[in-house]
Amino acid sequence: MDFVKESEKSMIELIEKLVNIDSGSNNKEGIDRIGKILIKKYLKMGFDYQRIINDTLGDHLVIQHKDAAETDILLLAHMDTVFPDGTTTARPFKIIDNRAYGPGVIDMKSSLVTLLYSVKRLFHIGDESYKNISILLTSDEEIGSPTSKQLIRKISETKKYALVMEPAREDGSIVSSRRGGGCYQLTVKGRAAHAGVSPEEGVSAIEELAYKIVELEELNSLDEGISISVGIVEGGEAVNVIPDKAEASIDIRISSIEQGKRLAKKIEEICSQPNVEGAEIILEGGLGRQPMELTQKNLELVEVVKEVGRSIGLELKDTHTGGGSDASFPSEVGVATIDGLGPIGGELHSEDEYLEVSSLTERCYLLSKLITRLTKGNY
Repeated sequence: MDFVKESEKSMIELIEKLVNIDSGSNNKEGIDRIGKILIKKYLKMGFDYQRIINDTLGDHLVIQHKDAAETDILLLAHMDTVFPDGTTTARPFKIIDNRAYGPGVIDMKSSLVTLLYSVKRLFHIGDESYKNISILLTSDEEIGSPTSKQLIRKISETKKYALVMEPAREDGSIVSSRRGGGCYQLTVKGRAAHAGVSPEEGVSAIEELAYKIVELEELNSLDEGISISVGIVEGGEAVNVIPDKAEASIDIRISSIEQGKRLAKKIEEICSQPNVEGAEIILEGGLGRQPMELTQKNLELVEVVKEVGRSIGLELKDTHTGGGSDASFPSEVGVATIDGLGPIGGELHSEDEYLEVSSLTERCYLLSKLITRLTKGNY
């Protein structure tokens, strides 16, 4: 695979360097360090960049060749991981047999390197399709993209295609659709009283929250792809005190935009009136990411990716996944979007997270050929 195959050792060395930098979503220093390492590589190929400053989270980077005017293709990746500081010291990068391990190795340090070397291949062979791409590296995908979602939408509005670098599934499948999701925070305020001396004077926030949990859980419809999970519950200060405050964190997942609208309305209705007289209910949050649906545009792009795969000897499958990603944002604004273009791996967000090292070169080659096809082909 020409330049790519010859670069495999360099790719692995760079992945090791990135993996061994703590870059949890709240580690601004680590994320910005990763950004600086990558920027230096792109500058050597004539690219320029814009740094979107974040005061507390890592900075976002928009990278584009200095000779590019308007571009058709957005390449989207993130630099943050889910792992706390100190994880890289406890579990540094390692390779056992054909698998590489380490925090964030597949989600998505190896994707950052795959993207870079796909561009390097185009640059090396003189294929100027790299002038038709805009690269956006974000810093907060793992916490729901609070500071980057509007930036992604804004950049996407001028693009024809969005290629998202989340890892391929364990069987090598690309991702053609994703569920949407979000989080609500439900706070109930009651009135404290002594549970033995004057219980009639109290209003139990926990009792009210219990009613709401049951009603919310009844909204589950797994056959339709709707799931609601009350994952964290807190309340009360002492066993002999009627609790005056209780809180719950609620995770929601939906498979279509219409489901999201209906579910939001039902949740608001449930929380609009208390079951326990005197209780006060505060509902905050909502849907953070719309689902990435398999629209006609997305389906057509899936077929192009499969066709490019066949041209280099890869028989690719596409699949739906329940997890969310930034792919939802370009898809939401009507851009043809495909996800899962990173290398193959598994056990994301765990101590056993791994990269199939042999998939690096084939996915790098696939991405570079896809960029060329979308730039020069009739699609």
